[in-house]
Amino acid sequence: MAGSTLGTMFRIMTWGESHGKGVGVTIDGCPAGLSLCEEDIQKYLDRRRPGQSRFTTARQEGDQVEILSGIFEGKTTGTPIALIVRNLDQRSRDYRAIMDVYRPGHADYCFDAKYGFRDYRGGGRSSGRETIGRVAAGAVAVKLLSHYGIQVEAYTKSIGTIEIDPRHFDLAEREKNRLYMPDATAAAAAEAFMDELMQAQDSCGGVVECIIRGVPAGVGEPVFDKLDACLAKAVMSIGAVKGFEIGDGFAAAQSRGSVNNDEFYTEADGAVKKRTNHSGGILGGISDGSEIVLRAAFKPTPSIVRQQRTVNRAGENVEIVVKGRHDPVVVPRAVVVVEAMAALTVADLLLLGRCAKL
Repeated sequence: MAGSTLGTMFRIMTWGESHGKGVGVTIDGCPAGLSLCEEDIQKYLDRRRPGQSRFTTARQEGDQVEILSGIFEGKTTGTPIALIVRNLDQRSRDYRAIMDVYRPGHADYCFDAKYGFRDYRGGGRSSGRETIGRVAAGAVAVKLLSHYGIQVEAYTKSIGTIEIDPRHFDLAEREKNRLYMPDATAAAAAEAFMDELMQAQDSCGGVVECIIRGVPAGVGEPVFDKLDACLAKAVMSIGAVKGFEIGDGFAAAQSRGSVNNDEFYTEADGAVKKRTNHSGGILGGISDGSEIVLRAAFKPTPSIVRQQRTVNRAGENVEIVVKGRHDPVVVPRAVVVVEAMAALTVADLLLLGRCAKL
């Protein structure tokens, strides 16, 4: 299987399956001398860990990371960093009933069509558990970016039709509710909505917004490796993401040039700034020094405890009820995954851009 790697200078490869012995990632290209320990990575993995609330899968995994290589005396050595998280709470028997049946909304049929077989135990490589490797690597990228004064922060912008109110925005509130919404009122309404969905044995989607602060002007390449194009690829590679925006995104299509253009001005210290940020911090595929603002739209969790129509490997029309332990909404646990993918992308292009001029 190709396609498990990302990046050019800061390059990662994730590996493992949902119901295998473990999942993990190998990071190549991290500069030597960066202070790094398992605790730096664990705090990010804890944010995506299952079983934290009634709105996430009941699978009980500690998701404890182990550093296998690339660290000596608390610092990176410049050699590949190997990270592993062992699977401890697999229940593969929950999936035997659907081993020959294609679940609606899942990649089962596509895997079978491509490879001639599939790992039916939780989706194999298509499982959300694959994101552990992304988050672990992203934690390293975040640590590297902090060295350059760059911060990456994501949060739940909306769940279903319930969206945060900019007037009530408080990033500190994100850590006070399990939906990771920076608006206490919206979080309470979303929790009530989620309770209704769970009673109806249904699921929903939502939007994660991510802000990247401190990126200097000049990061990104002007043609195929545009910063926004690379961010789009990284974020769209997350399972369940069906939409992506930078800045005003699709709203820009209904705007006018006189409104959408971000006017420049020079501050007293000579720094070039923009009066607005409709571009989301990227022009011509290159960062312009403003905050980078991106959004990812997640579809509803496809595993719902309702009878659905589908087909089996023999081509017969059948009905299915998906069992097992599943999130009624993936958005809260996906917040840190979006952060990770954004951090990995910026770290890679930042290192790549350091050879652009003397």
